[in-house]
Amino acid sequence: MKETIFEYTCKDVLGQDKSLSDLEGKVTLIVNTASNCGFTPQYEGLEDMYQKYKEKGLEILAFPCNQFGNQEPGTNEEVKEFCSLNYGVSFPIFSKIEVNGKNADPLFKFLSSSKKGLLGSGQIKWNFTKFLINKDGKPIKRFSPTTTPEKISSEIDKILS
Repeated sequence: MKETIFEYTCKDVLGQDKSLSDLEGKVTLIVNTASNCGFTPQYEGLEDMYQKYKEKGLEILAFPCNQFGNQEPGTNEEVKEFCSLNYGVSFPIFSKIEVNGKNADPLFKFLSSSKKGLLGSGQIKWNFTKFLINKDGKPIKRFSPTTTPEKISSEIDKILS
């Protein structure tokens, strides 16, 4: 099994391959997202966090997923437009993926097995589950969908300093 996120390549929202090795030396927050979820307003907090910390070495990656309550039914282009128009998202958005089950994206299989959720489950429970990755590409913490970006700021401060 791979040991860091740097060993993965994912498709961005335009369908282009993006090697996560480009993130070496950066702190990364990876989030599975959805446009029609009660947690969707977290996009605003994520964008604020990105603006605050990107110059210090933070990257945020959004991975839209339609597995929870059919809350991301749009195309990749519709997702990109929604995020831009409604929340001014400037951090990278990737192509829609699955995060659980036999068709789960390999990156999310890695993340969810590296950092288990509540009660030791590897399953992603809902949209806006967040994984914090250190500068060496290793997952160091998993946050539940209810944990807002604002509550993660102190963790980001610690590893960026």
